[in-house]
Amino acid sequence: MKKIAIVISLFAAALAGKAQSVNPPAVAQQRPADILLLKENSHNFGKLPQGRPAIYTFEIVNTGTVPLKLDNVQASCGCTTPEWSRDPIEPGATARIRVGYNAYAEGTFTKSVTIIYNTNQTKTLTISGEVYKVPTSSAPENSSIQLLKQTN
Repeated sequence: MKKIAIVISLFAAALAGKAQSVNPPAVAQQRPADILLLKENSHNFGKLPQGRPAIYTFEIVNTGTVPLKLDNVQASCGCTTPEWSRDPIEPGATARIRVGYNAYAEGTFTKSVTIIYNTNQTKTLTISGEVYKVPTSSAPENSSIQLLKQTN
């Protein structure tokens, strides 16, 4: 009889322990509200002449109730340069991120710029376009002019 009571007690204790280990509610697993709003997340420059830098300004808005700090804004390569203010963005305020592209290499391009904010959140901006080779002279040489000069 004692053995049965012990087995039942252990079984009840195991059930009680199992009931306590229920997963926490889904609320604890949700991400914090995203407070950085991008007015647009990409820009296509179209056709750019080789060697002439291009700049585009992206606007962001703090939709939260506390100041927003951009921890870093990082380009995917050295041909792209972001510029931004290190000052906190007040709630409801707008800030700008200027992205420059040097247009050195001929051909199509797509570059990304990652915004890191609130320590661990990220957003990505994208610029794209096509760089064309600029002629070495402004106009082709006209050999007819030399011919006209000789006939006079």
